[in-house]
Amino acid sequence: MAKKIKRQNQKQNQGGFTLIEILVVIGLIALLAAVVIIAINPARQFAQGRNAQRVSNINAILNAIGQRMADNKGVFRPAGDTVCGVDIPSATSTAQTIAKTGVDLRPCVVPTYIPELPVDPADGVACANSDCSNDYDTRYTVVQDGNGRIKVCAPNAKNETALGENQEEACVTR
Repeated sequence: MAKKIKRQNQKQNQGGFTLIEILVVIGLIALLAAVVIIAINPARQFAQGRNAQRVSNINAILNAIGQRMADNKGVFRPAGDTVCGVDIPSATSTAQTIAKTGVDLRPCVVPTYIPELPVDPADGVACANSDCSNDYDTRYTVVQDGNGRIKVCAPNAKNETALGENQEEACVTR
């Protein structure tokens, strides 16, 4: 009988965590999670990722244009060219987006210089099929200055700001 009473006393002395201890631990975990989320800032990370993709895309477009110009002795659209129906607008005119209804560069550079025109990761509309029957819009702009230098820009980059950062549109000139 004494052993039985002793075992019951041991069971009563074995206790778990109190409610206060559990609440304190949960509060600390929540505080650490909040600090980690603020440090990581997913919105800013996604914005930076989209802007990095934009810079890569405008470099690819600019390389394709540069390769076409190299093949045509420095001229984007040589006289008598029946494949490419557009000229790159001059810098003095308003920049136009690379689109089926704007500056349609697709017949000039696809598939010879680039497999397909890249589009803005946020809201660009890609060419859906091989004959591109839909209205595509890359959301990138292209202009040529008086010296023949080509400038391709991603105007949506300035909309991708986080935490009040000032971001200009992403442009590359060659």
